[in-house]
Amino acid sequence: MSIETLVRTWDGDGLDAFLSSLAEDFRGWEGARAWRSLELNLTISAEHRPGGYVHLTWGIHDRPPSEEWHFETTTVHAAGEEMRILAAEFHTFLTSAVE
Repeated sequence: MSIETLVRTWDGDGLDAFLSSLAEDFRGWEGARAWRSLELNLTISAEHRPGGYVHLTWGIHDRPPSEEWHFETTTVHAAGEEMRILAAEFHTFLTSAVE
């Protein structure tokens, strides 16, 4: 299966800041934190789990108003340094010049 969609953001819509905030709160938080792209076709939900892990649920959604499909997957990351690296990689990706 292959799923593709165009995700547009306004300077990343704060995605790197969202991921950085998760890394800074490595001791944990209650409930889920969420981020979404400008047109709502990419969503991320973050939960801090026992043992020091962050579960990120990545959602790709069909564009409104049809919203006929969506796909979600969850990745697991160690809180702290691993999340800092992920945030830094997204920052680099979002701020790099397109050639």
